[in-house]
Amino acid sequence: MASNPTAPKPNGPRTILGRGSYGETLRIGEILRKETVGGILLLIATVAALIWANSPAADTYFAVRDFEFGYEPWHLKLSIGTWAADGLLAIFFFLVGLELKKEFIAGDLRDIKQAIVPIAAAVGGVIVPALIYVAVNMIAGSDGLRGWAIPTATDIAFALAVLAVISSHLPSALRIFLLTLAVVDDLIAIAIIAFFYSEDVHLSYLLWMLLPLAAFTLLVQRVPRFFGTHGWAAWVILLPLGIATWALMHASGVHATVAGVLLGFAVPVLRRDAERNKLPASPERPGLSEIFEHRFRPISTGFAVPIFAFFSAGVALGGFSGVGAALTDPVALGIILGLVVGKPIGILLTTWAVTAGTRAKLDPDVRWVDLAGIGILGGIGFTVSLLVNDLSFDVGTLHNDDAKVGILMASVLAALLASALLTARNRRYRLIEAEDRRDDDQDGIPDVYEDREER
Repeated sequence: MASNPTAPKPNGPRTILGRGSYGETLRIGEILRKETVGGILLLIATVAALIWANSPAADTYFAVRDFEFGYEPWHLKLSIGTWAADGLLAIFFFLVGLELKKEFIAGDLRDIKQAIVPIAAAVGGVIVPALIYVAVNMIAGSDGLRGWAIPTATDIAFALAVLAVISSHLPSALRIFLLTLAVVDDLIAIAIIAFFYSEDVHLSYLLWMLLPLAAFTLLVQRVPRFFGTHGWAAWVILLPLGIATWALMHASGVHATVAGVLLGFAVPVLRRDAERNKLPASPERPGLSEIFEHRFRPISTGFAVPIFAFFSAGVALGGFSGVGAALTDPVALGIILGLVVGKPIGILLTTWAVTAGTRAKLDPDVRWVDLAGIGILGGIGFTVSLLVNDLSFDVGTLHNDDAKVGILMASVLAALLASALLTARNRRYRLIEAEDRRDDDQDGIPDVYEDREER
């Protein structure tokens, strides 16, 4: 029986960023393919918004974005741009909630020894960019400190779109590390939005919000098979409860996208099979969470997030002079330095600190230059960065527009730098891929799968 090449030798140092479980590798690969498509659609929507916002018909774009509709007594008379940010992004954050719970229940994050590195890297990748942004704005005496969280987010869809364009053969361990880092990054972003960007919180609405949330939770926990096998049931029964939860969360003053995360957390990840004498749940028997992910991810990646990007990314650049003027704003400069410089430094420093503190070592196939490439790729901040920008500065104000320029410039720069570095390593990645294939093809069963069965 073949042995796991990443397993530590007896009494030897623990190896990190090695090959994960076979099932996890397959699952992550499927998610990455879907996110890549989403990243390409996101890029198309962004380019379309920039073209329209800088065309002779620019006034039409901003008029559509700022057009308001909705029921005022329920605090739901919102602009189209706000509906996209607060409403459509709730679908995106619902999937984030599903993915977060899945990672902690059935994914690699359930093992603290495996989870500690990407968790620490994500925390470092949030703290360092925020500190850089604050330092730049304090030194400049800017009044834009409220935007400190803008450069803390990683847009996994855009990052994976970059990998698809450059045809990177990035090893699966690094892809899993990138996705896990982005998932934890999203969790931190959710906490930041909930605690730092909620204003005039009304406790009564929050308490009322618990009723539809509890009903939703009770239903998906008690009869998950019913909702898994009857597609209409989710739309007819669960969707109204989800909308009620969202509306009450919005009225409470807490950002409405947090409702999406709570609803995602409520969905069971693993199923207990009554037909098999109620065997304990296991990662090999997924539950309603995976079914919902398959149903709703196309809506999120193909519609919700691109529409949000279309109405949020549009900014009148004013030519080279306008871009140059925007880049003199400490807000834009802090975002660029935070994403392009702070992200890789934070990710690398914390990863090094964890490996040194636990006396672990990198897998022989992984080099620090590879992690540097992942760190730079993590500097592609877009979807959540644009959302936090709109929460930090009023739409249409100077800081809001300059921040959009900073987010776009930083994301493009990070994409170019990461592409150059990872492309230079592609030859090595192809060799690793070929070696893995030879190992797996010896008996038709991947070594890591054999090891899991053996254990």
